[in-house]
Amino acid sequence: MAFTSESLKVFLAVLDGGSFSAAARNLGRVPSAVSMAIAQLEAELDMPLFDRATRKALPTAAALALEPQARQVASQLNLLDAHALQLHQGLERRLVLAMAPELQTGAWSRPLAILAREFPTLEIEVRSASQSEAVRMLHEGSVQLALVFERPGIDEREAFLEAGSQLLVAVAAPGFPAAGGQLPLGEAQMADTRQIIVATGEPTASDPQIVLSHRVWLTDSYLATLDLVQAGLGWAYLPQPLIQPLLASGLLTEVVFDNMASQLRLWVDVVWIKARPRGLGATRYLELLREQLRGEPARP
Repeated sequence: MAFTSESLKVFLAVLDGGSFSAAARNLGRVPSAVSMAIAQLEAELDMPLFDRATRKALPTAAALALEPQARQVASQLNLLDAHALQLHQGLERRLVLAMAPELQTGAWSRPLAILAREFPTLEIEVRSASQSEAVRMLHEGSVQLALVFERPGIDEREAFLEAGSQLLVAVAAPGFPAAGGQLPLGEAQMADTRQIIVATGEPTASDPQIVLSHRVWLTDSYLATLDLVQAGLGWAYLPQPLIQPLLASGLLTEVVFDNMASQLRLWVDVVWIKARPRGLGATRYLELLREQLRGEPARP
């Protein structure tokens, strides 16, 4: 075998340095060792790789033809080494997070971009789940982390990090009875005006603060909910980052209540099981969330 990880490293160092002496400095070796390694590689390949007619090591046509694949192989070897080290340090094969649907348009996905750069081999799965379903999956072990709205009680089996908040806005299509410009909805009207929520099975699967009506339609995603709201079929609490452009353009309007604001801020926890060891990816995700929260306003 002509190319090995070692000869590949020397070959690329000479290409990058432009001479044997520069490559030797970059590798921390003496020039004669670099020259000998290249000569041995050329002998095994039975073709010259560098023109030694000048003080510079000029790559031959064969060396330039080999360069793209050599760099690709070197990159893969570096990735393999990094992956092996990360596995040794406790990197899980896959990090699975369950998120309440209201949270998937928030800031909680930002750390995933950094995780992808730091751990390129880590598989990440984000599951959309209602509050109760996300907690159930956490306890049964099918997810490592659950992002849910703050709950009134504390389960001693769980640990959590307060991870900011999400602003939900009650919106409807212009002209819908609950839309701005109409009479404010009283408590009785609110209960009898169709509300569209994201939940599976029963409306109670969603956070109870969100469900205000007795007349409820369910969807399994916020895009489906948004479509129904824009069609004038009901009103809904939708994440502010999702609907702000539609509010600004007049395609949606805020619902007017006579006894409460149209905006609802809910606090968010990321939860894990105390007795279950966290992998390197999950631990890093929590660290990144903490760093992100340092730059946000404190809870009142």
